[in-house]
Amino acid sequence: MQPGQRVFLAVAAGVAVSTVYAAQPLLVTIGADLAIAPGNVGLFVTITQLGYAAGLFLLVPLGDLLDRRRLIRLQFLLLAIALLLTGIAQNAAMLLAGLAAVGALAVVTQSLVAYGASLSASTERGKTVGTITTGIVIGILLSRTASGILTDLAGWRAVYLTACAACLAIGYCMPRTVPQPKAGLTYGALLRSTIGLWREPSFRESAVRAFFIFGSFSTLWSSIALPLTSRGLSHTEIGAFGLIGAAGALAAGPAGRLADRGHGQLVTILASVLLATSWLATAHLLAGLVIGAILLDLAVQAIHVTNQSSIYRPELGSRLIGGYMVFYSLGSGLGAIASTALYERAGWNAVCLLGAAFGVGSLVTSVRGARRSARASRPCESCP
Repeated sequence: MQPGQRVFLAVAAGVAVSTVYAAQPLLVTIGADLAIAPGNVGLFVTITQLGYAAGLFLLVPLGDLLDRRRLIRLQFLLLAIALLLTGIAQNAAMLLAGLAAVGALAVVTQSLVAYGASLSASTERGKTVGTITTGIVIGILLSRTASGILTDLAGWRAVYLTACAACLAIGYCMPRTVPQPKAGLTYGALLRSTIGLWREPSFRESAVRAFFIFGSFSTLWSSIALPLTSRGLSHTEIGAFGLIGAAGALAAGPAGRLADRGHGQLVTILASVLLATSWLATAHLLAGLVIGAILLDLAVQAIHVTNQSSIYRPELGSRLIGGYMVFYSLGSGLGAIASTALYERAGWNAVCLLGAAFGVGSLVTSVRGARRSARASRPCESCP
């Protein structure tokens, strides 16, 4: 795969995924505009993540059935329409419908990951996944910065209208590639095949780990606007924390290369330890929050890349990525609604305990996976 293609797919993935997270620094503002209580604004993130989970299961596997390039272009067009609906929403119901549609269609991000992996040789697959994941991380985190600045300049609706224009441009510019092989299955069989992945131990471990790491990730980034707003920070200042977290993108490339060399399991264990302990720093507003956010994002992205690289198989590309990312979405949705509700009732320290608990869950899953692999690799003493 050409470097220029990797960069384009990384940029496209970053733009698409940014639409899911753009609302996070704006939760209080959007809630006030639409008369929604601060303790319930996490619903904006949760409804988006539920839409994302549905899209992962129902739409991403289509990449194994249809021409991936055409499917990706169509998804970008529909995503632009959903963003337009969100940007012009006049009430809570219209906003939530728009956000659910944005979540469902923003799964084009994962279609791009599967697309890039399918175009890469096996020896470069980790590098490609790492490059696209870098774009995704930057998109997630810088979306907060961009949305904060745009909101201060032109209001929160400008965020979604700008993203609408960007998605239309990307869909138009998608580069031509050689058609990819398709699965000889009906759509129903394709979905059953996706569900059947749960029977595979390696997939199951990676999926559960994804639930925990993104539960921890969402716990921080969905609730961070609440304590910062109470301290009088502007949308731009809150969004600037995305620049701090963008350091996590630095972990994606090295983690992909280590996975290509067979060290993915070690990376997941060490990164899980880092994820759980990063909350010790995050508990201390504001200086500790900066350090904790950097460590947390480094850990999450390292695990995310090794997870995807370890389970990818060309013949199941889109189904594997889609099925795996359903757990990412469920973890993100739970982290969002639990953290914002918990903050209102028990404060920031309680939120930090929740985030650390998710990190411990990732560590336990990683250690159990390493033990299972060790047992599987031992020679059978009773065998001839």
